[in-house]
Amino acid sequence: MSHFKPYLSKNESPSRTDVEALRGLTLLEFGTDWCGHCRAAQPLIAQALATPTKWQHFKIEDGPGHALGRSYRVKLWPTMVLLRDGQEVGRLVRPAAAQDIESAMSKS
Repeated sequence: MSHFKPYLSKNESPSRTDVEALRGLTLLEFGTDWCGHCRAAQPLIAQALATPTKWQHFKIEDGPGHALGRSYRVKLWPTMVLLRDGQEVGRLVRPAAAQDIESAMSKS
């Protein structure tokens, strides 16, 4: 069993309207618990978010029929969409290092 928090299911995920209404900095992480790339990225994401940050982090389960992932045109997992006040300001697909995530967060 993973010690990382689980992805929000299709029924638990916020709507696109809810996400666009979010204020401040938000990191949407799209993926699944069974995805090898997603599992490999968990320590990197945890490291990038280890220090106190202003970023809200939502793990969103993605797949066919998942409206939020489709609205962001997610094709590969994990995909991380960085938002400022509900608007996309950056994106990472299959990050290879915590530094990649930290760099994207610092630029946004």
